[in-house]
Amino acid sequence: MTQPPHDEPTASSPDELREQVEQTREELGQTVEALAAKTDVKARAQEKAAEVKEQAAAKATEVREQAATKAGELKEKAAELAHQAHEKLPDPVKDKAAQAAEQARAKAAQAGRMWQETAPEPVRQKTARGARLAQDNRKLLLASAAVAAAVWLACRRRKG
Repeated sequence: MTQPPHDEPTASSPDELREQVEQTREELGQTVEALAAKTDVKARAQEKAAEVKEQAAAKATEVREQAATKAGELKEKAAELAHQAHEKLPDPVKDKAAQAAEQARAKAAQAGRMWQETAPEPVRQKTARGARLAQDNRKLLLASAAVAAAVWLACRRRKG
Protein backbone atom coordinates (compact mmCIF):
# COMPACT_ATOMS: atom_id res chain seq x y z
CA MET A 1 0.00 0.00 0.00
CA THR A 2 1.61 3.23 -1.11
CA GLN A 3 0.65 6.62 0.17
CA PRO A 4 0.43 9.67 -2.06
CA PRO A 5 2.67 12.59 -1.18
CA HIS A 6 1.17 14.79 1.53
CA ASP A 7 1.20 17.93 -0.56
CA GLU A 8 -1.02 16.45 -3.31
CA PRO A 9 -4.78 16.41 -2.82
CA THR A 10 -6.10 12.84 -2.61
CA ALA A 11 -9.78 13.48 -3.00
CA SER A 12 -11.76 16.14 -4.79
CA SER A 13 -14.84 15.85 -2.60
CA PRO A 14 -15.73 14.74 0.92
CA ASP A 15 -17.62 11.69 -0.44
CA GLU A 16 -14.57 10.61 -2.41
CA LEU A 17 -12.42 11.07 0.68
CA ARG A 18 -14.82 8.91 2.75
CA GLU A 19 -14.66 6.23 0.06
CA GLN A 20 -10.85 6.27 0.11
CA VAL A 21 -10.84 6.07 3.93
CA GLU A 22 -13.24 3.11 3.86
CA GLN A 23 -11.12 1.31 1.24
CA THR A 24 -7.98 1.95 3.28
CA ARG A 25 -9.71 0.55 6.39
CA GLU A 26 -10.69 -2.62 4.49
CA GLU A 27 -7.15 -3.11 3.19
CA LEU A 28 -5.71 -2.48 6.65
CA GLY A 29 -8.17 -4.95 8.20
CA GLN A 30 -7.23 -7.62 5.67
CA THR A 31 -3.53 -6.99 6.28
CA VAL A 32 -4.01 -7.27 10.06
CA GLU A 33 -5.99 -10.53 9.65
CA ALA A 34 -3.27 -11.99 7.41
CA LEU A 35 -0.55 -11.03 9.89
CA ALA A 36 -2.55 -12.43 12.80
CA ALA A 37 -3.04 -15.71 10.96
CA LYS A 38 0.69 -15.95 10.26
CA THR A 39 1.58 -15.33 13.90
CA ASP A 40 -0.97 -17.87 15.25
CA VAL A 41 1.52 -20.74 15.50
CA LYS A 42 -0.91 -23.07 17.28
CA ALA A 43 -3.56 -22.75 14.56
CA ARG A 44 -0.97 -23.19 11.80
CA ALA A 45 0.42 -26.28 13.55
CA GLN A 46 -3.07 -27.73 13.90
CA GLU A 47 -3.78 -27.09 10.23
CA LYS A 48 -0.51 -28.74 9.23
CA ALA A 49 -1.18 -31.70 11.55
CA ALA A 50 -4.64 -32.19 10.06
CA GLU A 51 -3.17 -32.04 6.55
CA VAL A 52 -0.46 -34.58 7.40
CA LYS A 53 -3.00 -36.84 9.11
CA GLU A 54 -5.22 -36.76 6.03
CA GLN A 55 -2.26 -37.56 3.75
CA ALA A 56 -1.18 -40.44 6.01
CA ALA A 57 -4.68 -41.91 6.05
CA ALA A 58 -4.87 -41.73 2.26
CA LYS A 59 -1.44 -43.37 1.92
CA ALA A 60 -2.38 -46.08 4.43
CA THR A 61 -5.52 -46.88 2.47
CA GLU A 62 -3.54 -47.02 -0.76
CA VAL A 63 -0.88 -49.30 0.76
CA ARG A 64 -3.56 -51.55 2.32
CA GLU A 65 -5.28 -51.93 -1.07
CA GLN A 66 -1.98 -52.68 -2.80
CA ALA A 67 -1.10 -55.27 -0.14
CA ALA A 68 -4.47 -56.98 -0.49
CA THR A 69 -4.09 -57.09 -4.26
CA LYS A 70 -0.54 -58.45 -4.00
CA ALA A 71 -1.60 -61.06 -1.43
CA GLY A 72 -4.35 -62.27 -3.75
CA GLU A 73 -1.91 -62.49 -6.65
CA LEU A 74 0.62 -64.41 -4.53
CA LYS A 75 -2.06 -66.79 -3.28
CA GLU A 76 -3.14 -67.54 -6.85
CA LYS A 77 0.49 -68.03 -7.93
CA ALA A 78 1.16 -70.39 -5.00
CA ALA A 79 -1.91 -72.46 -5.83
CA GLU A 80 -0.86 -72.60 -9.48
CA LEU A 81 2.69 -73.68 -8.58
CA ALA A 82 1.40 -76.32 -6.16
CA HIS A 83 -0.88 -77.68 -8.88
CA GLN A 84 1.98 -77.72 -11.40
CA ALA A 85 4.25 -79.49 -8.93
CA HIS A 86 1.56 -82.05 -8.19
CA GLU A 87 1.07 -82.68 -11.92
CA LYS A 88 4.81 -83.20 -12.46
CA LEU A 89 5.17 -85.75 -9.70
CA PRO A 90 5.59 -89.30 -10.97
CA ASP A 91 2.81 -91.71 -10.07
CA PRO A 92 5.01 -93.79 -7.73
CA VAL A 93 5.76 -90.66 -5.69
CA LYS A 94 2.08 -89.76 -5.59
CA ASP A 95 1.27 -93.30 -4.46
CA LYS A 96 3.95 -93.20 -1.77
CA ALA A 97 2.69 -89.83 -0.59
CA ALA A 98 -0.87 -91.16 -0.42
CA GLN A 99 0.33 -94.24 1.50
CA ALA A 100 2.36 -92.09 3.85
CA ALA A 101 -0.64 -89.85 4.39
CA GLU A 102 -2.84 -92.86 5.12
CA GLN A 103 -0.28 -94.28 7.56
CA ALA A 104 0.04 -90.89 9.20
CA ARG A 105 -3.74 -90.70 9.55
CA ALA A 106 -3.83 -94.14 11.14
CA LYS A 107 -1.02 -93.29 13.55
CA ALA A 108 -2.63 -89.95 14.32
CA ALA A 109 -5.91 -91.69 15.09
CA GLN A 110 -4.14 -94.10 17.42
CA ALA A 111 -2.25 -91.25 19.10
CA GLY A 112 -5.50 -89.33 19.34
CA ARG A 113 -7.18 -92.17 21.17
CA MET A 114 -4.28 -92.38 23.60
CA TRP A 115 -4.35 -88.63 24.01
CA GLN A 116 -8.09 -88.64 24.76
CA GLU A 117 -7.51 -91.09 27.56
CA THR A 118 -4.63 -89.23 29.25
CA ALA A 119 -4.76 -85.48 28.49
CA PRO A 120 -6.48 -82.88 30.70
CA GLU A 121 -9.78 -81.44 29.39
CA PRO A 122 -8.56 -77.89 28.43
CA VAL A 123 -5.65 -79.34 26.50
CA ARG A 124 -7.95 -81.79 24.72
CA GLN A 125 -10.28 -78.95 23.68
CA LYS A 126 -7.45 -76.93 22.15
CA THR A 127 -6.09 -80.00 20.41
CA ALA A 128 -9.52 -80.80 18.99
CA ARG A 129 -9.72 -77.29 17.50
CA GLY A 130 -6.31 -77.76 15.87
CA ALA A 131 -7.35 -81.12 14.45
CA ARG A 132 -10.50 -79.61 12.99
CA LEU A 133 -8.41 -76.93 11.29
CA ALA A 134 -6.12 -79.58 9.82
CA GLN A 135 -9.10 -81.55 8.55
CA ASP A 136 -10.68 -78.45 7.07
CA ASN A 137 -7.42 -77.66 5.22
CA ARG A 138 -6.55 -81.23 4.22
CA LYS A 139 -6.18 -80.43 0.52
CA LEU A 140 -3.81 -77.58 1.30
CA LEU A 141 -1.76 -79.84 3.56
CA LEU A 142 -1.59 -82.56 0.88
CA ALA A 143 -0.63 -80.03 -1.79
CA SER A 144 2.11 -78.72 0.50
CA ALA A 145 3.38 -82.24 1.03
CA ALA A 146 3.40 -82.80 -2.73
CA VAL A 147 5.36 -79.61 -3.28
CA ALA A 148 7.83 -80.60 -0.57
CA ALA A 149 8.27 -84.00 -2.19
CA ALA A 150 8.83 -82.39 -5.60
CA VAL A 151 11.44 -80.04 -4.16
CA TRP A 152 13.12 -82.92 -2.37
CA LEU A 153 13.23 -84.95 -5.61
CA ALA A 154 14.59 -82.00 -7.58
CA CYS A 155 17.35 -81.41 -5.04
CA ARG A 156 18.18 -85.10 -4.96
CA ARG A 157 18.46 -85.26 -8.75
CA ARG A 158 20.81 -82.27 -8.84
CA LYS A 159 23.14 -83.88 -6.30
CA GLY A 160 23.13 -87.26 -8.03
